[in-house]
Amino acid sequence: MAVHATARIHSLALVDDCEIGAETRVWAFSHVLSGARVGARCNLGEGVFVEGGAVIGDDCTIKNSIAVWDGVVLGDRVFVGPHAVFTNVDRPRAGQRVERTSYVPTFIGEGASIGANATIRCGVTIGQSAFIGAGSVVLRDVPAYALVVGNPARQRGWVCECAARLDSEFSCPDCSSRYKLGSEGLIRLQ
Repeated sequence: MAVHATARIHSLALVDDCEIGAETRVWAFSHVLSGARVGARCNLGEGVFVEGGAVIGDDCTIKNSIAVWDGVVLGDRVFVGPHAVFTNVDRPRAGQRVERTSYVPTFIGEGASIGANATIRCGVTIGQSAFIGAGSVVLRDVPAYALVVGNPARQRGWVCECAARLDSEFSCPDCSSRYKLGSEGLIRLQ
């Protein structure tokens, strides 16, 4: 485990024996525990907690006041809005110790965006470039490029990698990218 020489760690942050990639910034009052892996060029806002066993890919933005627990895996270029919540235990109780082997893994696909105050239940997979609306409560898997909102979160459309909403033929009005429907959600054609 090593912190890359070009990583910038605020003097009021705590960084234990973990892996932090090149040019990553860790802001004040954040704590990265031993065994955590944070990729290159990430930005961990103020008050971020990264538990040992959590994995954050390259080029991720983790806004203020977020805990990324053991068992949570964020792909490259994931955005997590302020005060979003991840969980890693299915049925927690005070006073009952949960073994690490009982943590339920959660996977956030490359390029996905999670809005402020969203809650992501453990065990779900959020597909590539999916978009989770602010305040949504995600209880089920989200397909690639899906737009979900609400409590519980329900799909309300599809989004492009550029974050624009796709039209009914899966074309982007902003960047002209095109998609087709596959078994795991949309697949980008161009």
